[in-house]
Amino acid sequence: MNSLRSALIVLVAALAALPALYALEKQPASAYHARRVALAASLKGGVAVLFSAPEPLLDFMPYRQDSDFYYLTGWNEPGAALMIVGPSTNSDEKRSYQEILFLPTRNLRMENYTGAKMDAATPGVVQATGVNAVEPMAALPAELNKLVAADRKLALNLWTQPLSSQAKALVSFNAVTFGADSAPAAHDVTTLTMPLRQVKDAGEIELIGKASTASIAAQRAMMRDVKPGVTERAIAGEMTAVWLEQGCERPSYAPIVGTGVNSTTLHYSANSGTIADGDVVVVDAACEYSMYASDITRTVPANGHFTARQREIYNIVLGAQQAAIQAFVAGKSTIDDYYHKDPASLDTAAYNYINTHGKDLHGQPLGKYWLHGLGHMVGIDVHDPANYPAVLKPGMVFTIEPGVYIAEEKIGVRIECDFLVGPDGKLIDLDAALPHTAEEVEAAMRAK
Repeated sequence: MNSLRSALIVLVAALAALPALYALEKQPASAYHARRVALAASLKGGVAVLFSAPEPLLDFMPYRQDSDFYYLTGWNEPGAALMIVGPSTNSDEKRSYQEILFLPTRNLRMENYTGAKMDAATPGVVQATGVNAVEPMAALPAELNKLVAADRKLALNLWTQPLSSQAKALVSFNAVTFGADSAPAAHDVTTLTMPLRQVKDAGEIELIGKASTASIAAQRAMMRDVKPGVTERAIAGEMTAVWLEQGCERPSYAPIVGTGVNSTTLHYSANSGTIADGDVVVVDAACEYSMYASDITRTVPANGHFTARQREIYNIVLGAQQAAIQAFVAGKSTIDDYYHKDPASLDTAAYNYINTHGKDLHGQPLGKYWLHGLGHMVGIDVHDPANYPAVLKPGMVFTIEPGVYIAEEKIGVRIECDFLVGPDGKLIDLDAALPHTAEEVEAAMRAK
C-alpha cells in the first residue's frame, strides 16, 4: 500500500510539472523530429552532441533555452543534452540513425524553489519530450564511448557547439576513456543548423506572426502614450506590460526608446531621458512569443506632429524601405551588404534612394548618415544566423530597416518591418497592420 501511495505521489508530481514544461506554445513533436533527421543527414555518418543553455545564477534572469537546442527539441529545461547519430554512409558499416535526450539528475531540494522537473525515470518522459530515447546525463559519456569504440573514425566526425564548456569537457573526457592525452577538434555543429533554421516551416511562421501581433499592439500603445514630459523608461515599461499581457515571455532585445539626440544612437538602450517637445522619438522594441522573435521600429514626433524637416527625413527613410521592397526578387536579392557593392542587394537599392534624396545642413547627400545594414534574418533569435550577404528565398523572414541619423539636428529616423518571403516569391509585410507613413503615425498618436 505504501509503495502504491509513493508511486501515486511521483506520478502527481510529474503531472504537476507538465504545465511548466509546456508554458511555451510548442509545435508538434513530429516537427522537431524532422529537424533532427535533417541534421543527421548532413552529418555524413557523424555524431552531433548539443547541450542546453545553463540555468542563470540570479533569480531575476529568466531562463532562455539555447536556440539550436530548442529548434531541434522544443525542450525548455536546463541541464540537458541531445545526441544525434547520423546513419552510416559506408556500406561496410551498420550504424543507423539514433536520437537520445539526456536529462540531468534531479535536485529535489532545489525543486522546492524552482518547481518540479523531469528526469529519465519520470513516467511518460519519452512522450513528453518527443525524443525516441531518454537516458540519464551520466550515460552520455558511455554512449559516446561505445559509438567511437565501434568506429574510431567517429572521433574525427564529432559535431558540437564551439562555445559550450560542457561540449569541450565531453570531447576531452572521451579522449581520456581511450587513454589519449588529447582529442581531435570537434566540428562546429552551428554551421549545419544555420541553413536548416533559415527557411521557416508553417508552424514557425505562425509563431513569428504571433510575436509580430503582440509587438504591433505594444507599438500602438506607445504611439498613444508618447508626449512631452514622459520618460523613455516609462514608454519601455508600458510596452513590456503589453507584451506580457499578450502572452509573450520577454522582449526580443533590450527596448530602445531614444528621444532627441538619443534617437541618433543606434543601440541606445539606457532609456534614461525625458521626451521633450519638438523631439522625434525612435522606438525599436518588440517581443518573443514562444521563443520566436519580432523586430519592429517606428519613429514618432513627441508632440504628435512632425516638423517639416522631420517629415522630410521620415519620408526619405520610408522611401528607401519602399525602394528595397520594389527591388526584391526572390532567389536573387540579398540582404546586409553593408558596403553596397552588390547590385542585387536590397541595401544598394535603399542606399541609392537615401543618397539621392535630401541634403544635410551643409548641402551634402544623406547617405553617410545611414550607419548600419538594411536588415537581418529573424526567427528563434532576433538576429537569426546567416552567412551575409544572404540570398533571400521563400520561407525566410527578415527585416528591412533603413535609417538616417543626423546628430547635429537631433533627428534620428528608423523604420523597421519584418518580411516573409511567401511561397510565390512575393514579400509579405508581417507588420502591415502598424502605421507606416508619417500621416498614419500622427493619426495613431491622436487615437485614444
